[in-house]
Amino acid sequence: MDEPSMTPSPAAAPGPPTPPIPLAELLAREELGLRRIAGPADADLLWVHTSEMADPYPYLLGGELLLSAGVLLTDPDHYVGRLVEVGAAALGFGVRPVHETVPRALIEACDRYGLPLLEVPPETPFTTIARAVWRLMAEARHRELRRVTRAQQALATAAARPDPVPAVLHQLATQLGGRSVLLTARGQEVHAAGRRPDPEAAGALSRLARVVARERPGSPSSATDTHGGTHLSAYALGGGEGLVLALATRQRESGDHTVAGIAVVLLSLLAAPHQGADAAGRSAALVRMLLGASPAEVAPLLGPTGPWTVIHARRTDGAPADTLTAGALGASLGTSLVDAERGAGEAVRVLLGPGPEADRIAARPTPRPGWTLGASAPTAVTALAAADAVAARALAHARATRAPLTVDAPTGGLAALVPPEQAAAHARALLAPLTAPLADTLRCWLSLHGSWDRTAVALGVHRNTVRQRIGRCGELLAVDLDDMDVRTELWFALRQT
Repeated sequence: MDEPSMTPSPAAAPGPPTPPIPLAELLAREELGLRRIAGPADADLLWVHTSEMADPYPYLLGGELLLSAGVLLTDPDHYVGRLVEVGAAALGFGVRPVHETVPRALIEACDRYGLPLLEVPPETPFTTIARAVWRLMAEARHRELRRVTRAQQALATAAARPDPVPAVLHQLATQLGGRSVLLTARGQEVHAAGRRPDPEAAGALSRLARVVARERPGSPSSATDTHGGTHLSAYALGGGEGLVLALATRQRESGDHTVAGIAVVLLSLLAAPHQGADAAGRSAALVRMLLGASPAEVAPLLGPTGPWTVIHARRTDGAPADTLTAGALGASLGTSLVDAERGAGEAVRVLLGPGPEADRIAARPTPRPGWTLGASAPTAVTALAAADAVAARALAHARATRAPLTVDAPTGGLAALVPPEQAAAHARALLAPLTAPLADTLRCWLSLHGSWDRTAVALGVHRNTVRQRIGRCGELLAVDLDDMDVRTELWFALRQT
């Protein structure tokens, strides 16, 4: 192999957002009564299409299970040849009322061209077959998502270990069942894990890594190839060091690319030169300064780019977050700006700025396993302090409602007319009679529009406990909690705490 091929065939079409379905899985559905009568047993189904055209070639993408009753079938050899040319995966032929049996010429053509041919019994509607394929795809997609989620959790845990780069590589090799290697731009091995491939495949992997190493303009960020049955892939890491993650696996499963992408983000942050022993302290100090400094001080440091998102986080198991676990959280979010040294019982603060991964996450934050998150809306660099307060309130709401993530918007409207210091003083005075558990219960109950059952579920207590606590809040505050004016004022006060 002299140079890997990274350009797809012009006839290739993008696949659906679901894993392909092996033909054997569809044939195993006994209620369909399908029977393979010609062609190979192995095929991957991407779609289902029904057509009675004499030549459906112009309307196919490739990978289809084409269903037909042969209404206009006159030349089986030409018909099958065109299906194979477009890349159809298999042909399902329905017997009766047009044909009493599958035509012998069609069976012979499918055997000759290597196209799987299925006999569809009269009692099986084509729509039933299509529904079965979509159901199999949904099940495969669910399995893929569960696998990716487990891999993400395992990689994040590995990133929090004392020696995170080898740990992530080892976990990645385990998840993909192959070899994972961290290489320099010149192909020198930095760390590796997993079973070593044969020398020829290892050499091919090194050459593939040099293709994506960012030593020349226009280098691709990733590339794939095969060598002797071994699937090879290489991904350029961020950080400006020209490092490459190279993978060699015996089989390529759906979801592998997503798992590798998670590892690329983690390794880009963990292997970057600024991730030294004192990097966490510098990042924490920078986050504190940025979130507390005036806009005039912040803007020259960060520049005019944005938007920026502030995230407050606590571990769901209640344990305090140390520098390593907080750093792993930041790595999974695509940033090194993490502050986890504010003291015991304090939330971890994360600052997301512009960047391919951070932009994607900031636009639509997603929960992180093992963490409860509160996030601000994306905001300008001049509003970081306000976004920090918003993220703190969002985290408090997420914890009160047992939600893994709450995204809040900056306080606006009438609330913005009250100076924050005065609002906070009023809230402290109004809510002074309440203990912290009572205040949390009241906050959750008001956020859920006074629903006893939903509040009980959110807090993990009995609905009668919620009633007792809310009744106690009314007694201590000497107010009628059925009064909308009272609820509004209390909600405003609770949002200031």
